[in-house]
Amino acid sequence: MTNKATTVVFDVGNVLLRWDPRNLYRRIFTGATEMEWFLANVCTPEWNVEQDRGRDWDEAVALLVKQHPKHETAIRAFHERWHETISGVFEDNVALLGDLRIAGVPTYCITNFSGAKFREARERYPFLAQFDGVIVSGDERLLKPDRAIFRLLLDRYGLVAEDCVFIDDSPANVRAARDVGMGAIHYVEGLDLRNELRAWGIRGI
Repeated sequence: MTNKATTVVFDVGNVLLRWDPRNLYRRIFTGATEMEWFLANVCTPEWNVEQDRGRDWDEAVALLVKQHPKHETAIRAFHERWHETISGVFEDNVALLGDLRIAGVPTYCITNFSGAKFREARERYPFLAQFDGVIVSGDERLLKPDRAIFRLLLDRYGLVAEDCVFIDDSPANVRAARDVGMGAIHYVEGLDLRNELRAWGIRGI
């Protein structure tokens, strides 16, 4: 730890927003077994990540409906009722983001997110529009933990890696940030990010 970070870079999903497709599908399926089968075999993480990589949602839905016509309604729900996959926010972390802004600390974001869904989320959660800069995987067609998406942030906004501390819930993404020279914090629910950032030298919070 260098204790000299001046800039904070956030992930969004499960750092600021509470995201889980189960938040939606518990309302669709009557039992956990059926729901988990659907998420493991139909609307899989591998399928969803391609939207984070930039695939069009209509194309993605049509692909699965063709493969699993009996599940058409549930498949379409992932797109049409996507906002229900978010159950709320991490209140302490959102408050921290606001305090960083008040303190004049530059804040940025790198998120694996469909471009269309990020814009939808930004309308529902206005704090997502307050970053000094944002890199959305679906718009850039780059996914964490590809080191290129971290370099893109640095290059686009003229940042120095060693000045940045990155927060993410994925260990792989944390390692990637460190590989390009950024400081990084692996977030798990309950971690006091405010104290973590103070330890990295962030002041005013």
